[in-house]
Order: sequence, then C-alpha cells, then structure tokens
Amino acid sequence: MNDFNRKIIEEFRANGGTVTSAPFGRTLVLVHHRGAKSGIERVNPLVHVRQDPDTWLVAASKGGAPDNPAWYHNLLAHPETTIETPDDGVVDVRVEELTGEERDAAWERFKAERPGFREYEKKTARTIPVLALRRRT
Repeated sequence: MNDFNRKIIEEFRANGGTVTSAPFGRTLVLVHHRGAKSGIERVNPLVHVRQDPDTWLVAASKGGAPDNPAWYHNLLAHPETTIETPDDGVVDVRVEELTGEERDAAWERFKAERPGFREYEKKTARTIPVLALRRRT
C-alpha cells in the first residue's frame, strides 16, 4: 500500500469516515479485497456514490489509465467482501459489475456527483466499469 492511501485510511478511521487532508470529506468507502492470485488481503479507499441505503457504487477509473485497477479484478474474483463506510460502519457486501443501461445510468450519476470523473473518462479509450457493492443480509 502506498503512503498516500495509508494516510487516507488512517484519517478515515480516526475521524469516523471524514477525510479533510485531501478534498474527500465523507465521499470515501474503504473496500476490503483479497488478491485474485495472491490471496493477500488489501484495503483501498475509493470514492463512492450512494445509490440507496444498501448499495454503494464505485467506479474503476484508475484516474483514466488505459487498464482497470487491481482491486477491480480482485473484487470480481472474490465478490463477497466488507466495506467501511462513513455512515454505516463496517458492512458486509456482495460485489456486482453493472452492465448495459444500468451501468450507463450509474456512470452518468457518478459524473454528475463527482465531476472529476469526467476528466478520467476523457483520458481513456476504455469503458470505465462501475461496481455495485450491495449489503448482504
């Protein structure tokens, strides 16, 4: 884990989900995932859009890079996981990749609520995946 992510995770946990050292506020969730090949447990802070009380959306933008982030592949390989949220604490979730119109609508909402993602889209030729993290009951 890089130092930036480590500091963000520490601040998130110390301040109940609020991160002010970078301009995130309460827009992050901490996504736990296991390496698809290595099996190593990891945590990534990801910007999210709350779809409903039981669903958090995350976009595998990787800042507009030409490839998807490693956590995206890990979550698809091991879709039952845990997230830490600003408002609900630790939540067990199941990951689902959105497709078609559902993905497109979620992506539009993502760009509307988090305008920086428009720039990521302009930088890459790939379709940026959107994943739904749905609360397991």
